[in-house]
Amino acid sequence: MSEAVRHTALTEGKRWVVKIGSALLTNDGKGLDLMRIHQWVSQIAALREQGVEVVLVSSGAVAAGLSRLGWTTRPESMELLQAAAAVGQTKLVQTYEDLFQQYDCHTAQILLTHEDLSDRRRYLNARSTLRTLLTLPVIPIVNENDTVVTDEIRFGDNDTLGALVANLVEADALILLTDQDGLFNADPRSNPDAQLIRQAKATDPDIKAVAGGGGALGRGGMATKVRAASLASRSGAVTVIAGGRNDHVLTRLRAGEQLGTELVPDLEPLAARKQWLAGHLQTKGELTLDAGARKALTEQGKSLLAVGVLAAKGRFQRGECVSLVDENGVLLGRGLCNYDSDDAQKILRQPSQTFESILGFMAEPELVHRDNLVLL
Repeated sequence: MSEAVRHTALTEGKRWVVKIGSALLTNDGKGLDLMRIHQWVSQIAALREQGVEVVLVSSGAVAAGLSRLGWTTRPESMELLQAAAAVGQTKLVQTYEDLFQQYDCHTAQILLTHEDLSDRRRYLNARSTLRTLLTLPVIPIVNENDTVVTDEIRFGDNDTLGALVANLVEADALILLTDQDGLFNADPRSNPDAQLIRQAKATDPDIKAVAGGGGALGRGGMATKVRAASLASRSGAVTVIAGGRNDHVLTRLRAGEQLGTELVPDLEPLAARKQWLAGHLQTKGELTLDAGARKALTEQGKSLLAVGVLAAKGRFQRGECVSLVDENGVLLGRGLCNYDSDDAQKILRQPSQTFESILGFMAEPELVHRDNLVLL
């Protein structure tokens, strides 16, 4: 991506997704930092005045709940985590509503799970709702539904959610505000010689090596931000990882100032359906491909035929998402399988013309059609 295109996404882009992390929102666990939240709200309102549609992905529900309940450490119990999320979410959203009202903006709370974005119908409903809200004087505030979904509390992160929302609304930019100034080539907390990485390709494997883990309050470290940038790049979005405590960080980015780390896409955006497939975080099964099938997919752009599949794992229905791996277990991509797991097992290594004699029918000649698969 050229400098001109990169600057266009930030200085002229019409739609941003802004994600603010827990450590920022709660002042490192000391309760909601109302002064700084007000600063971010005023900047988002200023962006709106400049014609930028903004979706806010806000962490902080669990952390705010811990503070309100007087808990100094994050509990291990799932029930207590859900309770903290429920207590904190009401305070968090009410705070945003009160502050945005000062700028004649309403807020809308959108609680999502990865399952919502994995089901095609629910995905399209969420997309329609968000895009409609953006036409109104409303700031959609998105968070994971931590109060009811157990696995998201353990493994989810709002950096990834922010990237999926960026794909969902076809944002020009994903802004990840954090308690660090950006991505460094070493941990700046322990290495005084660490250098800030100003710009890199979102898919550059080298930057993954320098990404560290998360802190005590948040669930996502730099590794999740790098992964989020890679996901967001699939729809052509530029990702910026920047220090949220920097004065006027959002409006300065809009003005063209280079802050933090910019992770830019190096490929043409995927079609919307393939963006959705790439964002699948939970698959129902796994298909192991032989060398010929791998070459057909990765080098020739072909569909996946049953004759090239060595094994099928898991329980899945027709139309559900499965992982595609090679003989060494390396993930190649994801796709929607044209047969359920029981029927898939019966036609492995078989040519398409034998499907009817084996199964009594042939739904499709391909196990996974190329229009319904994405390489990773």
